[in-house]
Parts: sequence; C-alpha cells; structure tokens
Amino acid sequence: MKTLTKILLVLELVLLVPSIFLSRYVFATISPSRNGFIFAPTVLGWVGLACQIVLFVLSAVLFFKFVKSQRLANAIFFSVLPLTLVYGLFVCGVVSVQNLEGETAQALRQTLKISQQQNLSKVYLWIALATLIYLTMLFFVIRVSCRPLGRIAKITKKLGDGRTRSEDFKLGGGKQFRDIENSLNKINYNIKDKEKMIRKANLQSQKGFSKQFLKVFDQNSIAELECGNKVSKKVATMFCDLKINSSQVLSLEENFAYINSYLKVVLPLIKRYDGFVDKQMGDSILAVFAKSEQAIECAHAILRAVEVKNKNQKNLLPLDARVVINWQKVDFGLVGEDDKHMPTIVSDDVSVLKEMQETNVYLGTKLTVSQNLLNQLPQKYDFNHRYIGDLTTENKKLALFESLDCYAKSKKDKLKKIKQKFEAGVRAYNCQKYAEAKENFEYVLHCLPQDKPSFVYFNQANEKLKEVA
Repeated sequence: MKTLTKILLVLELVLLVPSIFLSRYVFATISPSRNGFIFAPTVLGWVGLACQIVLFVLSAVLFFKFVKSQRLANAIFFSVLPLTLVYGLFVCGVVSVQNLEGETAQALRQTLKISQQQNLSKVYLWIALATLIYLTMLFFVIRVSCRPLGRIAKITKKLGDGRTRSEDFKLGGGKQFRDIENSLNKINYNIKDKEKMIRKANLQSQKGFSKQFLKVFDQNSIAELECGNKVSKKVATMFCDLKINSSQVLSLEENFAYINSYLKVVLPLIKRYDGFVDKQMGDSILAVFAKSEQAIECAHAILRAVEVKNKNQKNLLPLDARVVINWQKVDFGLVGEDDKHMPTIVSDDVSVLKEMQETNVYLGTKLTVSQNLLNQLPQKYDFNHRYIGDLTTENKKLALFESLDCYAKSKKDKLKKIKQKFEAGVRAYNCQKYAEAKENFEYVLHCLPQDKPSFVYFNQANEKLKEVA
C-alpha cells in the first residue's frame, strides 16, 4: 500500500468518529414540514456537515484508487455498483413514498410534487429522469474505464507498421492496463533492438539464404540452386523507384545520403511483407514476392511511408516513390563466391518492369500493376484500380492498371466516380477514336483537374486530331 493511501485511510478513520457523533446534529438541521423540508443548521450541525463532506471526499478518493487497482472487468463492476444502488434506492423510494404516512413522507411528497392520489404520472416522470441520469453516468463511467483501449489500438497499429518510439507508451487506466502498457513497451524496445541488430548484421549469412528467399522457394528448388542450376518460378516482381522531387542540384554524397535515409524506411517494409530485395541499384529497388497480394500491400505501405516521411521532414526535399508490379516467370540462380552465395534473378524478364516504370512515370501514376498480377489476386481481395492502357512487349500486349487505393480517401472516391469515363476514353484512344477519347478525358478533367493520366491522354488525343486535320 502506498504512503498516500495510508495517510488517506488514517484521515478517514480520524474523521469517522466525529462524523458519527455529530450526525444527529446534522439530521436535526433538516426538519420536515407540510411545505417540504426546512434547513436550520446549528454550529454543531455545520461542523458535523463539514466533517461528513470531507469524509465523503476521502472515501471517494480511496474508492477510485481501489477501482484503479482492479482489472478492467472488476473496475467496471465496482464503478457501476454504487450508481446502481443509488438508482435502485431512489426508484424504490419514489414508488413507495406515495403510500407512506407521517410528516417525513408528507415532506418528501411535497418536495417531489407527488400527491397521494392514484395518478402515477409524476412518479413515472421522476423514474424516467432518474433513469436518464443513471444511463448518462453509466455511459461516462464505462467510456472513461475503456478509454485506454483506444490508446492500445493506436499503439498496436503503430507497432504493426514498424513505427517505434524513443519514449515509453502511456495508457493510463487500472492495473490491467499497466500490465499491458509494460508489455507494449517491451515489444517497442524489442523491435528497436532487432532493428539495430538488422542494421549491424549482413542481409544474409555467408553460407545461407535470407528467410524471405526461403519462403519463395521450396526445399527441392534450394537444393537445385546449390548444385549450380537455375530455378524457374512464377512470382510477383516489384520495381520501386525513388526520385527527389526538386530542381535543386545535390552533390553526389548528398544525393546518396538522402536516398539512403528513405531506403532505411523502404527495405524493412519489403521484408515485413515476406519479400526479398533482389537488386538495389542506387535509388531503385527490385524485389520479389511469392504472393501477388503481398506485393500490392507492400507497395501501398511504401508509398504511405514515403508520404509520411516527406511530411515529417519538411526541411528536406520531398521524394517521389513510383512502383510497378508484374506477375511473371523468372529464372533464379546464385552469384558470388562459394562461401558467399547470393540468390538473384538471372533472366531478362525484368526488362518488362522497366518498360512498365517508364509508362508509370510518363502517365504520372504512383502504382501500376499488370493484368497478370490482377489474375493472381484472391477472389475476395479488395483492390480498387482502373485501366490505363496497354504495354506492347515482344509483340505481346500487357494491360496496365493504376491502383486507386494509394491515394487519400477524398481523391480515391472521386477517381472511382469517374473511372468508367476514364476507361472509356482509354479504350477509345486505343481504337484511334480520338474525338471520343478527347470528349471523355475532357469530362474527367472537368471533375478532377489534377488527374495527370487524363491530362496526358487528352493532349495526345488532341495532337492526333490535329494530325488528321
């Protein structure tokens, strides 16, 4: 028991004796009459009333301390218990006072404006008012008791996104929440420790493979790689490009230091979604995922993380992140010395990703995916996208789609509303119906002037019409 609690208990016991002794003087100050109650306090009555008020305040403080030391279920029960008792006693009193005899009962009826007639409307009115007050106080008691749950939800979301804090998390609330608070802080420290270990350790052991790579391939395929053969497998390949969005010229050292600060955010996200980095070429990253939905979720997480970093570091130049994802068959093999094997893509199929990225940059989209990738998504996977055109590679057409989920909700909702018109414009453009395409894109730009792909298509359609004329 804490020292403050002991002091409060001693004060309560000290005040208990005079409060009991002077209680008759307090009751004597309140006398019933035909018109209600008359309050005529004496000196001892005032002293007794003051002692009882202080005693009540001390009791309330000790009660709150007791409730705070309980687990959530017990805390809610003990918080609601006195309210329920007072509510029940009041309701019983209001119902029974109508039939009681005596001067006190008459004074109560006069105060509550309740007569001894059979009309129960006033009784029901008082009960309704008491019920409303009871439910309101009940709502606030439960709301205050469960407030730490909202903080837990926010903290776990941050930890789930890999965002740690240098200081401790604070929840407040009772004993159970203090235990959860300690556990969350331990998780926070463990994540930070692991991040330090990851930074210090190599991306993979000298003779082994990264865990993410092992998740993509089964044991037999690994054995084949160790024998020096290549392995072919269909996977989701993601190309992420980071560019400084500014005309300001940076030195080579500044440019590398700046890009590396963002790579420290991006690379852990790829690992978290069970992908592995195949190549890191300056400000570009080639990553591989076993599942299409993992690649899409990772891409959205990267775009959000870069956006947050841009907002939080306003003194630094903003960075643009553009991502493309394709589902394709690629060949894997090992490169490096015998004791430092590293798996990598050894086929030329990744050239498709570079062409997709060129289209991505040209149209001004953030995340572009192929039809092949969409075909691999689970049937019930929620993914908002729109058709932005075809990419011709080696005499094959690859349909491309822009993700709408990477934008803020307000913009996404607008894009979803004009999606049909936009896609109609793209198909009309593909069929060389430039007038129809121009009309559709003009409508889209009227609804959303900032839509870069519509602006590009509108200008292209306009140029084509000029050529025909």
